[in-house]
Amino acid sequence: MRRNQHTIKKFYYFEGKGLHTGTYSHMKLMPAGPDEGIRFRRTDLRSKPVIEAVAENVSNTARSTTISRDEAVAVTIEHIMSALTGLGVDNAVIELDNIEVPILDGSARPYVEAIMKDGLVDQGVPRKYIDIPQSLEIRDDRTGSWVRIEPAAGPSADITVDFGSKILGIQSAHWDENVDYPAEIGVCRTFCFFHEIEYLFRNNLIKGGDVDNAIVVVEHPVAPEQLSSIARLFALPELTVTNEGYLNNLQLHFPDECGRHKMLDLLGDMRLSGGYLNARITAYKPGHTINTKAAKALRALLK
Repeated sequence: MRRNQHTIKKFYYFEGKGLHTGTYSHMKLMPAGPDEGIRFRRTDLRSKPVIEAVAENVSNTARSTTISRDEAVAVTIEHIMSALTGLGVDNAVIELDNIEVPILDGSARPYVEAIMKDGLVDQGVPRKYIDIPQSLEIRDDRTGSWVRIEPAAGPSADITVDFGSKILGIQSAHWDENVDYPAEIGVCRTFCFFHEIEYLFRNNLIKGGDVDNAIVVVEHPVAPEQLSSIARLFALPELTVTNEGYLNNLQLHFPDECGRHKMLDLLGDMRLSGGYLNARITAYKPGHTINTKAAKALRALLK
């Protein structure tokens, strides 16, 4: 079904620390005109430069998606990009006064709830769906990941997530324009494995991570002193492990919340193709690197 373009009704404000840099940012989400797409503006830089949210501007995919243009950088854009995509927003401007988008609760939920209270503005202009001339597949032989994009009558995505984890198992998720994105995908939070945490801290990642914005999967047995060490990193008196194999910081929204979050990420990353694809996306072990490579390859094909 063909739809019109939409933007948001008013300005929305968010603030908080970035997951990886730990920097505190204020973010303003603003309406934009037809055919303007999604753009980020760094208001703290002298010229207030704009970064178009397209795959050619991807500059880093280490645990999140970063876009940049000249001096302007925007880190961890995938959750807000996913929220706009899932809600059907074609055009918006995202202003940032620092380098990284606030992580908030680790999902797209805060954006979704704010926007849904007011609804969207129908801009009276037909949405420019991107038609795919032929199938495209991107593979990573090292990780076994792949993303396949095939022509279709409308946008959809199916993913399979396999970390070789006895806790997570193999999880799958589906999205199309008829799926209730706010309830089924948007609320699903980011996650990491317990054994990764110290490594990520040492490598200047997840500086803004805490027990309010990430699910922590405890794949291997941990000693009490290890739990105490991580509790100190998060400035908590104590952490324990649930019977299901997660830190006790959060209750899961769904048994397969981690897999659903991977769908959330995929939708945000694939939006960097420049719009809504008339395509079926199928992905195995998706991640920011292969997602954005697929979006970039698709844009090259379309050119």
